[in-house]
Amino acid sequence: MAVISDVHLGTHGCHAKELLEYLHSISPEYLILNGDIIDIWQFRKNYFPPEHLEILKKVIEFSENDTQVIYLTGNHDEMLRKFSDVSIGRIKIVDKHVMWLDGKKTWFFHGDVFDASIQNAKWLAKIGGWSYDMLIRLNRIINWWLLQFGKERYSLSRKIKNSVKKAVKYINNFENVVANLAIKNDYDHVVCGHIHQPVIETKQNENGCCLYLNSGDWIENLSALEFNDGQWELIYYHELDTKQHVDNKLGQDRSTLSTVMQYIHNSKDLFS
Repeated sequence: MAVISDVHLGTHGCHAKELLEYLHSISPEYLILNGDIIDIWQFRKNYFPPEHLEILKKVIEFSENDTQVIYLTGNHDEMLRKFSDVSIGRIKIVDKHVMWLDGKKTWFFHGDVFDASIQNAKWLAKIGGWSYDMLIRLNRIINWWLLQFGKERYSLSRKIKNSVKKAVKYINNFENVVANLAIKNDYDHVVCGHIHQPVIETKQNENGCCLYLNSGDWIENLSALEFNDGQWELIYYHELDTKQHVDNKLGQDRSTLSTVMQYIHNSKDLFS
């Protein structure tokens, strides 16, 4: 299983090329798209690059090859909530999803329901989204120059979040509210997106404990969650050996071609 969220297709901050490389490297039984995959809030007819369209094509390709795709709606793609519980082949659109993973009751949802600015002042949240996109575009320019001089990338938005006490408090409050509600409803795991903060952390209170997970985003962190052999793992694009993934795929293709050529050769022998 793979979980991604907050891709924000249709915005300048989206790292669609890197996400496509990651998607080509996996073959999940389940693909959970945990909200804000398409940024309908900031959608513009004059900006939807081919790489962004390729992401959607890849998701459809997954569904055509026995991967169950669960698309959970977020705030930036909330227009899709009118289609909640609709299934198109092996793609299902829902607002929340519950499943059992190795005996653990797991709850998936985007998380914007706990964001007061979205619930009570949507116009302010939209302005914030636009400002965030501008900040990311500026950050890309800065990082380009840093890389030219052999320096490491720098995240302006992460620096701001970590420096502003209110932002840190908001993140902590979000995580605790989500975890407390999960514990109250007897969920073992709860998986969110929305706040662009990838994490796997055990949360507990006087009523029990649960595992809180957030898949992060494909704007800054370029992160995903994977569940394999009973274990959750945070995956970061910059830590992946993408060349090895490509080489493995080419190796599989060559192996398949070799098998086909051998079959053709044997067939000739049979009919000679």
